[in-house]
Amino acid sequence: MLMLAEILKLLAEIALMALLGQFVLGLLAGAKREQNFVYQLFQVVTRPLLVGARFISPKVVLDRHLPLVACLVLGFVWLVATITKINICVQIGVHLCK
Repeated sequence: MLMLAEILKLLAEIALMALLGQFVLGLLAGAKREQNFVYQLFQVVTRPLLVGARFISPKVVLDRHLPLVACLVLGFVWLVATITKINICVQIGVHLCK
């Protein structure tokens, strides 16, 4: 169970960093971000997250707000995984969680 919590936490962290990287690069690249190779790589990585955000959000949510929805969901997953990991480590002993 500890391994599952760690894996979920790590995947959420990676996905959050990809969304953050895409956002920052979009700000830096400006209007030419669609031609930027790294931005295109971020789009490939974050596309499943945005599709999932579209699936769980109501239709009134605009497409430009989907990254925010994805960040909030991933933040919640990260928080739950972190709390679960802490609880497991307290139960089995902190020295076994290294």
